[in-house]
Amino acid sequence: MLEVLNSAPMYLICGLIILFVALVCVVFMVRAYKAGIAIGMDKKKLNYAVTSSITFSILPSIGILLGVIALSGSLGTPWPWLRLSVIGALHYETQVAEAAAEQVGIGQLSASVMTPQAFTTIALLMSLCIIWGMVLSLFFNKSYLKKLQGKKKDSGETAKKEGFGDAAMTAMFIGLVSAYMGSYIGGFVSGKGMFTFQGDYVPIIVAVVSALVMAVFTYFAEKKHMVWLESFSIAGSMLIGMLAAIVL
Repeated sequence: MLEVLNSAPMYLICGLIILFVALVCVVFMVRAYKAGIAIGMDKKKLNYAVTSSITFSILPSIGILLGVIALSGSLGTPWPWLRLSVIGALHYETQVAEAAAEQVGIGQLSASVMTPQAFTTIALLMSLCIIWGMVLSLFFNKSYLKKLQGKKKDSGETAKKEGFGDAAMTAMFIGLVSAYMGSYIGGFVSGKGMFTFQGDYVPIIVAVVSALVMAVFTYFAEKKHMVWLESFSIAGSMLIGMLAAIVL
């Protein structure tokens, strides 16, 4: 099955889609650059924005590459490459793929038990479940942005108060972290009796290590005003978390 998922037709289909998206990005980048020149922006500042964006995109993209490598062992290389190159997110893709694998009956993401039917279902769910943010933005993004920005004063400045968006993002983040930690703890606290720790403790340790590393990045970015570290925080936390898993 893995040979089929890594076949030339799969590379061709996924590669053409990625190429189209890349061309769209280039077109909009060129148009944005020309628009900046047209409104009188300094060319040096525009060039600096381009070069700095390229520089600060290299290391964070390592996290995406790690996701492609992690999923390629069970889903082949072309499909994870496509999903994580367009609108996919690493935590989303792996979570949905694993959940779909359990529901179709193969139990886990593994090339040895992957079937065409299972891959079709997994790929379909990975694609359909993530498009709604983009689709709903077409219809509700304008009114939603007004709520996020809050009411404007007579002077035209945005009122500085916590709006619905801040509370919603905080609640969603806490819920997401709680769900993951609950899953890790549940996998560790296993057995028929209460507090019989027979499961795998590695995910819990890795989550703690990754959180501590992220806290270090956040400290230097916010307290020491090293804002450029924010671009490396996710990739750095992932790499050190994976290193902790290997050591354990």
